[in-house]
Parts: sequence; structure tokens; C-alpha cells
Amino acid sequence: MKKNITFLIVVLLFSSCKKEINYQQDELTLEINDFIWKAMNSYYLWKNEKTILADDYFKNQEELNNFLDNYSNPENLFEDLIYDRTNIDHWSWIVDDYEKLLQYFQGIRKTTGMRIGLVYEPGSSYYIYAYVRYVIPNSDAWQKGITRGNIFRKINGERLNIDNYHELLRNDNLNIELAQWTGNNLTDTGTVINLTKTEISENPIYISNIIQQNGKKIGYLMYNGFTQTYNSELNSVMNYFSGQNIDELIIDLRYNPGGSVSTMQYLASMITGQFTGSVFLKYQWHPQLQEWMLERYPNSLHRSFVSYMNTGETINHLYLDKVYVITTKSSASASESLINCLKPYMQVIQFGTETSGKYTASVTLFDSSDFSYKHINPRHKWALQPIVLKISNALNQSDFVNGILPDYYQAEDYQNLGILGDTNEPLLNTVLQYIDGNIIFLNRNSNNKYSEEIQYVEEKYMENQYIDELPSP
Repeated sequence: MKKNITFLIVVLLFSSCKKEINYQQDELTLEINDFIWKAMNSYYLWKNEKTILADDYFKNQEELNNFLDNYSNPENLFEDLIYDRTNIDHWSWIVDDYEKLLQYFQGIRKTTGMRIGLVYEPGSSYYIYAYVRYVIPNSDAWQKGITRGNIFRKINGERLNIDNYHELLRNDNLNIELAQWTGNNLTDTGTVINLTKTEISENPIYISNIIQQNGKKIGYLMYNGFTQTYNSELNSVMNYFSGQNIDELIIDLRYNPGGSVSTMQYLASMITGQFTGSVFLKYQWHPQLQEWMLERYPNSLHRSFVSYMNTGETINHLYLDKVYVITTKSSASASESLINCLKPYMQVIQFGTETSGKYTASVTLFDSSDFSYKHINPRHKWALQPIVLKISNALNQSDFVNGILPDYYQAEDYQNLGILGDTNEPLLNTVLQYIDGNIIFLNRNSNNKYSEEIQYVEEKYMENQYIDELPSP
């Protein structure tokens, strides 16, 4: 898989006249717009739902240029090419600086270090408060004593509400005023903490340890992102678990918004080992590209359980036939695919709440002849991250639009979050009790107080599942 192969029905129609552009507006803007339309025409999953992306919609480059001339802002063009932003495609995005995007995929983010959730105040459908889920080590929030369970409802003196929280949380400097529970009501404490966002490389392996319980060794991994740059560290954790001969494995994905499909594939292979070579997941591109791939490169339409990473590093296998996972509505993308794609092969017992409901994946498209980073246009830094495919398991199961429902339903208690990794932390404790055979729960509907939480991600990049390269032989 050395050479990227680009699928472009429009190449023969447009490539020969690409330089014959009638510049009615800024030359560079038209060049960027041309890249955007052709990239979306080539790879966008919902291409067939957007008439403007049809291969024969424009007769020639001149007609395409006349259309592109209407857009002085490339982002507006991109949004007009998105299919049903409100109900279907919530996830595709465009950036004007791909270097920041590439940093994000390496785990480097500008943040205070707080990972927060947002919840409506009791009795209100307008005012909201933030609770701290966890804090990134060595971040500004970490150094200033912010801990899991801290709550606040004011930033820079303004009370958080459904209309202003995005703008307030976007600031690089946050003066947060801590609050506390008084019975079932929130009151401000008067304690104000100034937090500054800095660039931090976040290790997604937040906790990894072994819990001894009634003669069993239980591996516990709190994993907060499928980040490629930490694949070796993840493999080392599994090597430790293997060396300790663990009996059970708990993977805590409650705050994991997704990430690299390759990393997800490796983690599944680490958990198992007995299925090497079997199909782990399948790709489904838009119909024309799917057919093209099926005819020429059918092996690129799936990924298998593997024994080696693409770096050549040997994967450490646990050879388990059962795994326990903890999820919330913030468990998205690769977290969901891990669960869905393991289910045909092993018992996956899920605790918590339903997941996010994102069964698709994106890819980074650059302005180059084959949309890869190689030979990239040096005149600008715009790049696309559109949804390009759906992921299904070996049984072709996908489209879990309402999320993956847990086997045993338990929402987090915002007034009693507990300490992550502690055996008394409510969700972890429930799993441990189940393993010990002490409790039986019935699955419940999701209409409890968890539904009051606002699905917020600090950056638009966070809730994402992405493939690492374009289709290749």
C-alpha cells in the first residue's frame, strides 16, 4: 500500500482544462474552491444525495468556474456541499490551516486541560453548568488544582446558558467561578480560578492498572482517544496485562470520542489474537467508488485482525473471549466501531449509557493531484475532513443511528462522580460487582437525567473516526 490511488470520474472532463481558469474573482480563492468541489465529488459519502456533486452536473471547467465564482469564502462552498447538516452529516468539516489539524491527530491540542460535560441546571431548559470529567496531567487546570467533580456555571463573570456557552468556552483565558451543590440546588462559592489554554500532547491512556478481586486479576484501561502516536504505549499496556495473566479486561470508553481506525484495529487485535487474518471491519464508500474499489482493489474494502502494526512492531495479544466496556453518550466513532466489530467474535458486555451513534469515518483531503499530502499545493493551507465511508462489522451490521445500547444501563451521577480508577467509582464498581456475580440489572430506557446533558466537544475535531490514507492497492 505504497501508492495512493485516487478515484475521479471527473478527471478526464476537467483535468486538461484546469489551468484555463477565467478568474472573475481572487485567483487563489477559485483555486481553493476548485479543490473543494473536486475532492467532495470524488470521496464524499453522500455524493449521490447532492445534485451539485453529480459527475455530469457541469459540462466543462468553465461552467464549474462560473459556479465557484459565487463563493468568496471557501467555507461557505463546503457547507453548501454538505448533505443535511442538521439531521445526517454532523461531522464533516473544513480547516484553513491543516497543520493544526495534523497536530490534533497527533494528540496535540490547545486546552486548559479540563475535559468537561455540560448539563442543564435543575428545573431549567436554558441555564447550564459544567462539571469536570477529568483533567489532563501537567495542564494549567491540573497545576491549579482543578479535579474531577468540580462544577462551575460562570465564565468570565457570565452565567452559562444555552446561547452563550460555545462562545465563552472558546476563549483562551477562562475565569471560572466554582459552584457547589446545596441539596439539589447549585450555589456559587465565590472562588474564581483563572485558566489559560496551552498546547498539550494528551496521552489517551489515562489509567491502566490491575484490580485484584476474589482471586481474579482484572485489567482496567481508561482510554480517552484512539491516537496513533501512542500506539506503542497502548501495546505496552497490553504486554503488562498479558504478563500478569489477567482473567478479565475492562475498557473504559466513557469519554472517548474516537480517532484512528488503525489504532482501533490494533486494539481489537491486542484484546484477541485468536482471530488473526479474519475480517474485523468493512468499508462502504459512495456507490461509484465502492464499485470501482470492488473491481480493482477488493482487499482494500476491509481490515483484518493483525499481529503487527504498520511500524513493524509486534502486537501483544491477550487471547480473550470476553471484554467489558463502559460507555456514555460521549463514546463515539472508533469507540463504537470497536464494540460493534468485536461482537461477531467475542462477548462484549456493555455498561453505562447508549453511545453517540456515529458509524462513519472521515479522511483528510489536501489540495494535490491525488488529494494526499504528497505534492500539496504550497499556495494555501486549506484541507477537508469529510465523511467518506460507513464502517460495518464482519456481519455487515452498521447504521446504529441511535447509538449502541448498553446491556446494563447506568448513567453517571453528576453529584457523585467518584474517583476514576477507584473501585468505588460508581460505574467501575458496577462492572466489578457484575464480574463477581453479585448483581443483575435490567436494561432501561435512556429517558433519565442523563438526557439533560448537552453533547459538547471542546473542539470540532474531537468526535471523529478517521482512516489514515486514501484507497490504495
